[in-house]
Amino acid sequence: MELYNYFRSSASYRVRIALALKGLEYGYKPVHLAKNEQFNESYAAVSAARLVPLLRDGDHLLTQSLAIIEYLEETHPEPPLLPKAPAERARVRALALDVACEIHPLNNLRVLRYLVRDLKVSEEDKDRWYRHWVETGLEVVERQLAAQPSTYCHGNSPTLADCCLVPQIFNAQRFKCRTDHVPQAMRVFEACMKLPAFSKTQPSECPDAE
Repeated sequence: MELYNYFRSSASYRVRIALALKGLEYGYKPVHLAKNEQFNESYAAVSAARLVPLLRDGDHLLTQSLAIIEYLEETHPEPPLLPKAPAERARVRALALDVACEIHPLNNLRVLRYLVRDLKVSEEDKDRWYRHWVETGLEVVERQLAAQPSTYCHGNSPTLADCCLVPQIFNAQRFKCRTDHVPQAMRVFEACMKLPAFSKTQPSECPDAE
């Protein structure tokens, strides 16, 4: 397997975590988003969306981080990243989507670039935009974690939800977002970071880290 990704991409980090949790080896293929390498002809030939991550597994080219992780779950089911019970699986997926669909799209690189370059938003206002959506989005996750506290997002082993939460916390810290209002989320984050699957795949540990 080969993973095309960018060290600061939270979506890429999700997949790196999942691969590590499942003990799967892969070739690391950096695509530097800040340098627009996603638009290079060679990458555009394999990625219709010109986004990361992209996982090549044999003849299969897989995109979208959650779809990739679900693929890994189906093809390499141990250790599981989703519970067996349908209601529990739905809760884990909901927590993952609270991050991947409700927070992340509003603060990824291309959105921030559009705010500044096209809408002429100041850097200060761009950062206010970022912090608003991250901080309020994490509040939603916090309420769900507080209602059913456990070591990780759900239960006593990492799940798909943790694969999404940890990268988002990393981005929140990078942009100096408040996190004191989400103690449950931070507790889960700290528990995850004690595991090599999370700590050894974090942005600063990546080959293309700057």
